[in-house]
Amino acid sequence: MTTHKPIGPVDATKVPRYAGLGTFARLPQIDRVPDYDIAIVGVPFDGGTSYRPGARFGPAAVREASRLLRPGYHPELDVEPVYEAQVVDAGDIACTPYDIARAVREIEEQALPLLGDADSGKRLISIGGDHTIALPMLRALNKVHGPVALLHFDAHLDTWDTYFDQPVTHGTIFRRAFEEGLLVEDKSMHVGIRGPVYDRDDFLRDHEFGFQIIRCSDLDVIGVPAAIQRVKDRLGDTPVYVSIDIDVLDPSYAPGTGTPEMGGLHSRELLALLRGLNGINIVGADVVEVAPAYDHADITTVAAATLVFDLLALMVNRSKGASFSVEAELEAATT
Repeated sequence: MTTHKPIGPVDATKVPRYAGLGTFARLPQIDRVPDYDIAIVGVPFDGGTSYRPGARFGPAAVREASRLLRPGYHPELDVEPVYEAQVVDAGDIACTPYDIARAVREIEEQALPLLGDADSGKRLISIGGDHTIALPMLRALNKVHGPVALLHFDAHLDTWDTYFDQPVTHGTIFRRAFEEGLLVEDKSMHVGIRGPVYDRDDFLRDHEFGFQIIRCSDLDVIGVPAAIQRVKDRLGDTPVYVSIDIDVLDPSYAPGTGTPEMGGLHSRELLALLRGLNGINIVGADVVEVAPAYDHADITTVAAATLVFDLLALMVNRSKGASFSVEAELEAATT
């Protein structure tokens, strides 16, 4: 972690939260600090979406919703993330909206410098954009850390082969990631999968790629604490990339997304699952598929901003060597 005293967000007792900087949680811009531990970057690309477009406007909307956060102290995780580490807003990655392959290259090229090298310990959280952005982020991350485990919260598998003959879309990226050797075999996991699929074999192929699945219907049987334990047992201490498609939430909690599926996670369930993973080695993360044109009263963007804050809190806790107990986390998840 950086040795200088972190520069925190704008003081809300002096500048109201609805005023001031439009950065995430009104944190400093990357060029305003000598160094940083965690960068938050927007990736306004939705050229890989298959149904409702509009996630290109996600980063700006999530930043605006993040004004509602009080980012000083996270009581559930007992951490002051923006004061214990230097967190910055790195702005948006600029990429073409017309060519998926070129956009993916541009995203990777611009993400890589933000990660530093393996010794720097820098972490990156990206705000999408559609889920296509996860592939270039994983490619950049692999150049620094090597293969990682994937913890994927989503209604959909995103391991199709092609869609309309396109090999890279928001529904194919994790198949490409597996084929390219970006993932640690037999460590990756989907959580929140539900709804019908095009073919029964979709699940068979997904298993062949080394994924395990916790469906939403599984949570009705095993509950959140058992799901947390199952994820932690699979991930162990492997470096992890956490990818959260906002449509893992039920549409009642996240209407502003491109491919909503009924029967999803409740907000409390998703937060309990995420916070119960305190201690895992998260080296990168994203929150994607926020399409604000379909949102109501900022329901989806507030959810996404909260998830980004929780991810950076988890990263800071791990970086500072916070004590961790599986039993304590399971107990906390049920209270």
